[in-house]
Amino acid sequence: MPFTRITLHKGKSPDYLRAISESLDRALTETFDVPANDRFQAFNQLDHGEFVFDRHYLGGPRSDDFILFEIVGGKPRSTATKQAFYRRLVELLAQSPGVRPEDVMIIVSLTTREDWSFSNGVAWGVQTNGG
Repeated sequence: MPFTRITLHKGKSPDYLRAISESLDRALTETFDVPANDRFQAFNQLDHGEFVFDRHYLGGPRSDDFILFEIVGGKPRSTATKQAFYRRLVELLAQSPGVRPEDVMIIVSLTTREDWSFSNGVAWGVQTNGG
């Protein structure tokens, strides 16, 4: 049930974006305890100058192909689970669409069930009268 905002520079093909989406989904289902068909992603493609990042901070060197994954999850994961996810995502992105590990940054934020409403204006997991 995580939601992921994926930020990168403009100009990538639909196939490139699809490969990112598929690699992310596969890494989440394989390592992050996310069920199949639980895909919520938004791509933000920004012009140069609108996506500012340090090319050498704690890693790098980062290129113009840098991608930021901001993942909001609804349940806690262990450090080991997060580490396995980070490694698997970078591995899959290197395979397809060919993103260098230095160009991948991942942020995981956690929330509680009542922080999510999937539809009908009702918090996730909250029972309402009549259902």
